[in-house]
Amino acid sequence: MSVVVTSPPYNLGVDYSTYDDSISRSKYLEWTDTWTRQVKRVLESDGSFFLNIGSKPSDPLVPFQILEVVRRHFVLQNVIHWVKSIAILKSEVGDYPGIVQDVVVGHYKPINSRRYLNDCHEYIFHLTHRGDVSLDRLAVGVPYQDSSNLKRWRRASNGLHCRGNTWFIPYETIQNREKDRPHPAAFPVELPIRCIRLHGLSRTNLVLDPFLGIGTTAVACARLELPFVGFEIAEDYLEQACKRLTAELAQAKLDV
Repeated sequence: MSVVVTSPPYNLGVDYSTYDDSISRSKYLEWTDTWTRQVKRVLESDGSFFLNIGSKPSDPLVPFQILEVVRRHFVLQNVIHWVKSIAILKSEVGDYPGIVQDVVVGHYKPINSRRYLNDCHEYIFHLTHRGDVSLDRLAVGVPYQDSSNLKRWRRASNGLHCRGNTWFIPYETIQNREKDRPHPAAFPVELPIRCIRLHGLSRTNLVLDPFLGIGTTAVACARLELPFVGFEIAEDYLEQACKRLTAELAQAKLDV
């Protein structure tokens, strides 16, 4: 297995169709130890394990508690912040190219609270066996804002530089949650695509998602033309995953 991209249940009481997401924290962490041990067993020595974990404002320690367990088996090589929504005020950036007014983009689940802030991001922990896996950083690179920087940096390639560890990946706008997002905690397709590209397409022979859900990582692999394997215990989610993957493969044939 070259790459693992997954997002397990967070133990935050999410209403999954089959899984009980409200077990005791101690049992949840024991379970986390069990399944990450198996990921270690199947991941290649130079493979990458991208673990997406979120929290809720009243229980912000979950990602760090999970990370402490996972570090029994892996080295934390990178911490990536998946930004789901961001506000950039014109007054705060001054005379910056391309920003002519206040910008607020993305989606998040708003909360009505006097104690907590809206939670607009999640973590992607990049884990490896030894912390020494080479990455294709420019495969997910971004253009230089100032073209004069190209002359300063000898490593500048095709006008791109490293994106860094903050990734803005918004959800698609949906009209009908039950129809357009039948899983309560699915990530956007761009998230696994970006993770796999970062690891390096030429070094990726097989991708695994042990918590398949509605097949987002599978769809990402179809778009990248990579082999994939996944596991899912909920029959309704598996059915949705198969439908999505079938539609994606059919579209790919039409686009050829």
